[in-house]
Amino acid sequence: MIKMINCFRCEFFFTTWNTDFPRGCKAYGFKTREMPAEFVKKTTGTMCLQFREKQISDQPASQSSSLDFRI
Repeated sequence: MIKMINCFRCEFFFTTWNTDFPRGCKAYGFKTREMPAEFVKKTTGTMCLQFREKQISDQPASQSSSLDFRI
């Protein structure tokens, strides 16, 4: 069984404001209507070779800011 790549977990995946091409891949440099990994597979015949798992911080986003707004 071949496991499909989950682009949402890739650091190169991004979303766009373009309703015709709402998803993109920074590694390959394109925008597409479908998931980028599916587009790569369909056009090249091979699995995406650029997938890189996002590094997720253990610290919540609200605590990661260095700004202090106490009055």
